[in-house]
Amino acid sequence: MSDNEVTPAATPPNAAPEPAQRGTTPAPGWERDALRDLLTEQLKVSRANRRWRWLRFISFSAAVVAAVWWVMKDGAQPVMQSASHTAVVTVSGVISSDGEANAEDINQALRAAFEDEGAKAVVLLINSPGGSPVQAGIVSDEMLRLKAIYKKPLYAVIEETGASAAYYIAASADDIFVDKASVVGSIGVLMDGFGFTDLMQKLGIERRLMTAGENKGFLDPFSETTPRQKAHVQRVLNQIHEQFIEVVRAGRGTRLQETEDTFSGLFWTGEQAVELGLADQLGGLDYVAREVAQAPEIIDYTLRENVAERLVRQFGAAVGAGAVRAIAWSGFRLQ
Repeated sequence: MSDNEVTPAATPPNAAPEPAQRGTTPAPGWERDALRDLLTEQLKVSRANRRWRWLRFISFSAAVVAAVWWVMKDGAQPVMQSASHTAVVTVSGVISSDGEANAEDINQALRAAFEDEGAKAVVLLINSPGGSPVQAGIVSDEMLRLKAIYKKPLYAVIEETGASAAYYIAASADDIFVDKASVVGSIGVLMDGFGFTDLMQKLGIERRLMTAGENKGFLDPFSETTPRQKAHVQRVLNQIHEQFIEVVRAGRGTRLQETEDTFSGLFWTGEQAVELGLADQLGGLDYVAREVAQAPEIIDYTLRENVAERLVRQFGAAVGAGAVRAIAWSGFRLQ
């Protein structure tokens, strides 16, 4: 070896390998490693999303529960007031057992108003075209009972309309106040329906109704009604009408100026009603509270159906309707 030759240096045993040349093939199994890393990251993200989803669900559920509690805590029970005031109970809409103007709610509100010592007078604020004579009779009886117990004045204020069953209720108040344009009266009873027997004959349709009991289906619109059945219905209507008349006479007393039209089912304006003794004088709620009851502050005792109660009632009605349809489909009906 000559003096000019250079001996290559020995590679240390722990030295790192030289970088791979450009274009060198990756190490075997890199795809599996990359896929594993990708799935691991995806799993972490999925777990985080599930945790947030559960947190959002719990937060939403808590908000719903809080909202329902807030709505229901308002409740139907009026707040008892000790300060001097005029208590108001509203009768609005058609009077029926399944409507807002039903005897149970009206009577409960009346009891709360009479029991409150701060209420100097109770006012029934009426805006109704009428409805069930049964519901009206229940309210009328309760009004008379409460007046006898508490010796507290009870007034009726008719706004737009106080007719038929609504006037049945108003007649049991101590005094009736109306607007000059209010619709008052309609002291009568009706039962309406339709008959399609002639049309069915022209179309060649036969009604096949099977009953147990001679008169069970006599109000069926697709069957003939005999004179005897019509007379029976008329007797029922006349009896209910007489009950209505007795309530009006007892409530109005000598103030009532009876004519041949008084109990004929006619209605009058508020101004005419005052002249006929069907009402006492013109005036609204504020006037009665301020000038008559001498307690201008007005507190509403009307029971209001909250959202939860409305949902329950609608659900119950839907279930009941389904049960009725199921019975009807089975071929038997109890009506």
